[in-house]
Amino acid sequence: MTQYQESNSKNMGSFKKSSKLDHVCYDIRGPVLDEAKKLEDAGKEILKLNIGNPAPFGFEAPKDIVEQISRNLTKAEGYIDSKGLLSARVAIADYSNSRGIQNVGVENIYVGNGVSELIVMAMQGLLNEGDEILIPAPDYPLWTAAVVLAGGRPVHYICDESSDWHPDILDIRKKITHRTKGLVIINPNNPTGAVYPKEVLLHLAQIAAEHSIVLFSDEIYDRILYDGTEHVSAASLADSNTLCVTLNGLSKSHLITGYRVGWMVFSGNTAAAEGYLEGINMLASMRLCSNVPAQYAIEPALKSDNTIRWHTSPDGRLKGQRDVGYELLKRIPGISCTKPRGAFYFFPKIDAEMFDIKDDEKFALDLLKEENVLIVQGTGFNWFKPDHFRIVFLPEQSVLAKALESLKNFLEGYRQR
Repeated sequence: MTQYQESNSKNMGSFKKSSKLDHVCYDIRGPVLDEAKKLEDAGKEILKLNIGNPAPFGFEAPKDIVEQISRNLTKAEGYIDSKGLLSARVAIADYSNSRGIQNVGVENIYVGNGVSELIVMAMQGLLNEGDEILIPAPDYPLWTAAVVLAGGRPVHYICDESSDWHPDILDIRKKITHRTKGLVIINPNNPTGAVYPKEVLLHLAQIAAEHSIVLFSDEIYDRILYDGTEHVSAASLADSNTLCVTLNGLSKSHLITGYRVGWMVFSGNTAAAEGYLEGINMLASMRLCSNVPAQYAIEPALKSDNTIRWHTSPDGRLKGQRDVGYELLKRIPGISCTKPRGAFYFFPKIDAEMFDIKDDEKFALDLLKEENVLIVQGTGFNWFKPDHFRIVFLPEQSVLAKALESLKNFLEGYRQR
């Protein structure tokens, strides 16, 4: 090593992550998953019940959707309008209108690389430092992360497990301040599987109207419903003076998570959102456009039969897996669970006192190391106690039964140290 190299080596500083990430977490792909990867590298076979990814569990995308994308590949080689393919936005507008969302125009629709990208964009375009957004607890953690990254302050309102995980309206009202800019609804809910009835949504819409805040509704699971449950879009119930932002996509309903295709619809009082929409236009233009080939799936997908219904029907695969998983969970001492009405997740409660659980991430790690089953701890969804966890019920019934048997065996002798 030369004298220059030695001197330069001594003076070189370390590179640390941005302080903006200090309060950001996404434990669905966090430390427990990192440990799972180490175990896989060591030759262990891990059952990944941590993420809603249908493809690894044998779910296939509808063939006509894949063929439509394939046929249009040569048309998808260049940039397009930053808001998205016109034919796709027309189909989204028609779908929105069919769900009762009034006066949706293509100019206020933005197609993105999945709903995740659009959540981040929606927060970046709206929030100033210290602005507050009301978010459910438990939540899909990207919402909280996006608020923090945008300089805002996430304020979590409680969803009540004893009331089928519906939002606690009184808790929401107590937490509104002069800094509150928006109210987030996740319906059907991830991680609880709750589907909110019309009367609950009317209360939420009324709160948004009373306080002139934006009503955000994440509806990515709107077609994954069980037992005749109906989904109502929040924007269809909102006052015309309320600005609504509805987020949806094809990742879950059409089993194409890897294609990354979602959309964001502005409705209601868009006249009052001129500045906000200007910001969204800027952000959409900065990323040029979203994945073009996948956008060719939107029109045929929204105009075709609801293929996911095959899996959620009384004889469907998802319905069967939910029913088997739910019954097996109930039989495990120290575990209780509210039956999900939508999506494909269980969010069971574990008796933390019985198992002496103080750290639910450690519980997830201990289960992983002993049984090779990967779950996500409840605090990873911004739940305030270490007494819940999330598992997906995407595996075949026999695989799911084996996983829950492993959980039962693990808990028989488990006491956290």
